[in-house]
Parts: sequence; C-alpha cells; structure tokens
Amino acid sequence: MNQLAPVLNAHSSINVDEQPHAFIFNENNLLKYEMASMQTMSLIHQALRSAKQVHSGVCHKELSKQIARVELNQPLNNVEQALNEVKSLYLDHAVYFHHPKYVAHLNCPVAYPAVIAEQLLTAINSSLDTWDQSAGGTLIEQKIIDWSIERIGLSATADGIFTSGGSQSNLMALLLARDHAAERLSGHLIRDFGLGPDAHRYRIFCSEVSHFSIQKSAALLGLGYNAVVPVAVDKEFKMDLAALDAAIDECKAQGNIPIALVATAGTTDFGSIDPIDKLKTRCKADNLWLHVDAAYGCGLLAADDHRHLLNGIELADSVTLDYHKSFLQPVSSSAFIVADKKQFKHLTHHADYLNPFNDNPQAAPNLVDKSIQTTRRFDALKLWLTLRIMGHEQIGKVFSSVMALARSSYVALKQDPEFELIHQPELSTLVFRFNDKNLSDEQLNLLNYQIKDELFKQGECAIARTKFRGINYLKFTLLNPNTQIEDIKSIAADIKACAYSIKARLKVEETSHE
Repeated sequence: MNQLAPVLNAHSSINVDEQPHAFIFNENNLLKYEMASMQTMSLIHQALRSAKQVHSGVCHKELSKQIARVELNQPLNNVEQALNEVKSLYLDHAVYFHHPKYVAHLNCPVAYPAVIAEQLLTAINSSLDTWDQSAGGTLIEQKIIDWSIERIGLSATADGIFTSGGSQSNLMALLLARDHAAERLSGHLIRDFGLGPDAHRYRIFCSEVSHFSIQKSAALLGLGYNAVVPVAVDKEFKMDLAALDAAIDECKAQGNIPIALVATAGTTDFGSIDPIDKLKTRCKADNLWLHVDAAYGCGLLAADDHRHLLNGIELADSVTLDYHKSFLQPVSSSAFIVADKKQFKHLTHHADYLNPFNDNPQAAPNLVDKSIQTTRRFDALKLWLTLRIMGHEQIGKVFSSVMALARSSYVALKQDPEFELIHQPELSTLVFRFNDKNLSDEQLNLLNYQIKDELFKQGECAIARTKFRGINYLKFTLLNPNTQIEDIKSIAADIKACAYSIKARLKVEETSHE
C-alpha cells in the first residue's frame, strides 16, 4: 500500500524522465517540482503528526543494515518511491527536536517562517561570497549583521559575517586575536609569513567549562592545545577572577605571552555567564583580546527582561552568536562579529576571478572578504523572515519562557531526595544526577552514565549527560516553549524508573560474581 497520502489524484506518483536536463530546476519543470513538493509536504505532515516519541529507539546497527542494502547505482526513477525510502530510513527514526520531551542538547524547535526561507534560499541557490552571485542576498545578510551589532551595543566600527556555527566563529575569533597580537607585539604578519618565533609562547585563557572548540581552534591555528589555559570556576560555574589573575601571573612568570581571553555567555553544560565587564578590565591591563562566546546566551539579546545578564558584551573585541540555538532557526544560522572591522584584514585574500582588489568605496560589497569560507548559503534569509513575520520580541519571550521553566524544574527536582542538583540555572540548562546513598561513588557514576542511553533506546524522551570533575551527571537543556513542567516531571519519573531497573540489574550482576 502507498505510504504517502495522495495529493494530486492520479498524478500523485511522478516517474522521472530519462533525459538529464529533466532534473534541472528551472521554468520548464515547475509543475514537476510543485507536485513533488506537495508529496514532500504530505510526508512532513505525516512525520510530525505521528512523532509521538522523541525517537524510535532504533539501534544504529539495525539501521546501518537497512542503509547498507540501498544500491545507489540503481536509481528508483520515481519520486514517490524515493520519498518512501527516505521515510523508512530517516523520518521514521529521526530525533524530533520539536517534541516537548526532547531536552537533550542545544537544539531548538524552529520557527516556520525560517522553514519557508529554507525553501526560497535553496530554490534560488545564491552564493553569498560575492555581489555578482547574490545581489540582494548580500545586503540582507549585512542588514542582519548590522541589527545584531546594534543589539550587542557595539559601535559603527563593528562588522561581521554569517558562519556555519559557533565552532567556526570561535576559530575566526582566535585567528584574529592571534594575528592581531603578532602584529602588535612585533609587527609580524602571520597571514603573509606564517607563525613567528614567539607563537609557541602565546596563551589563551578560558574557563574550565568553556566550549571544546577553543582548544580545537588553538590546535588548528598552530598554537596547540597547551596554548589554552583553563581557569577554575566559582560555585556558580563562572570564571573565578582570582584564579584568572593567578593564571595570568603564572603565565608571565613562565615567560609565556597572554594574548586572548574567552568569556563564555552561556556555557554548554551549566548555562553560566562569565562576568564580562570585569574580565574586560583584566584584558585592558594586559592588552588581551576579549572574545565573548555567546553561542547559547545570545538569546538574551532578544529578551529585554533579561538583557542585563549580558552586561559588558558591548566591550568585547569579538562575539560568537548562534541563532540556531536561541533564535528558533534551522541549522545552520550563526554569526561572527568583530568590534573593529579592520581586523578582517588578517583573513582577506583577493582573487582576480572572484574579488579583485578595489579601493573604490562605492564598489559593490563582496562578503568573502570577511569570511574563511568562499561559497556560503544565504542562511541570513531565515532570520530575516523570522524577524519580519514573528519579530524579535516574540523570540525573546520564548527564551524567557524556557529560562522560567528551568527555574521551575530546579525547584521540582530539588524537592525530590533522589535527585542531587549541583547548580541553580542561570539560562535554561539544569545539571543533576540520580542519587542513592546506598551506592558507592563508582556505582553512581555507572548508573547515571547508563540512564541517558537507556532512555534514548526507549524513545519516550531524550536527555543529555555530562561529566564535571570526574562525576557523571544528567542534563536538561530547555529550548522548547511547548515543554511544560508536567513534561519535566514525567521525564524525572522516567529517569527514576530507569535507575531502579539498572540498579536491579547491577545487583543481579553482583550476585552472579559472588
């Protein structure tokens, strides 16, 4: 039986032509595109309406066998059959972020204006590297960047570019920080001559709970993991200022050179926000580049009632923003902002065929001058349509609502003696663990590690886990305004039931070894 609902009567099944040009998207095959799009829309409707669980619970080995049986050298030559195959291999087993019991990672449900934009930008397929490949797309992206700069509070000297995500934005930040330091300290231009003789002594400071992309970026930039100095955090998981001062003093005493400080505005695990304004004071004293990784916390830029939590971000030398975490945008939708647009010179390269040097201020802009990518999607259109249809205030209300849910969840779990919480949420994450005083530390670690995987196999909900100072914890990441406190209590009950089951199994295993 046909798995897809018929949408075009007798023409609902589309057999494709054999001629290659029949697949090219243009004015000659708009009807085929429309028919296939309606079938796809029907498939999406069916998938979302039938997604009663977060995940099917399918094992990766089982799904691997199904995909291995697909022979890509033998096309189906039929749109409907191909869509049915996608349904069975992907949609039936997808992880659905819109589900109210998905509380695992920093994946937000998406606003439908952004989904509409995805259709538009994919159909036209503009490339945002040069004006002659995008025209109005260039100006729309720049307008979104300028709007973001205004929300941050930076001056007219600031500029930015859309990126693939927070990791790329952090890489760009440290690249500019590294090259700026080399030029400032010795007049050395890394872009032209490579790493200088002192580069091995460069040091970057960040909190011990900052994102792993800081270390990864340091490695990619030729500085190495050891160039990153993790600074201890206080009881609220914010960078400890006394520990930072001690780390900088030790760095200097060792003959190393501090060049940058990364403040995190919304750590991945705890949602903690480092004291940005106070960190800027340290940066001024030692000529450090201040980068604010607000990939998660950028949602506060739209939440006027909580905007004060980002005080000091306007003092940053660069900022990372992830709209696909906190602005209800589909992946990918992110930006890198720099306070002084002149710093982009460290990554600009002029190619005669693409963006030849032109000192005419009236010349059309080429965004590739600011990017480490060449070809780039028109991702800015998604946020543009969201702002034009939904408005930033509605986005801010969503972010405020999930912050309120995190606080309510904290109160609910704290009242249960079987849960141990290690922080009070500042944004919308909650880190805790199932606790049983009759179990050893080793058993508790194993138990909490297994709970996440067991629940995912069941498919009813999805939570995350993390580790802090050797202890395994569970984590809720709340970004969905449709998630209610009743859902959280239901997930908590699922966690406890899962823990009891695992405990019983552990006792059986212990007995069998006696």
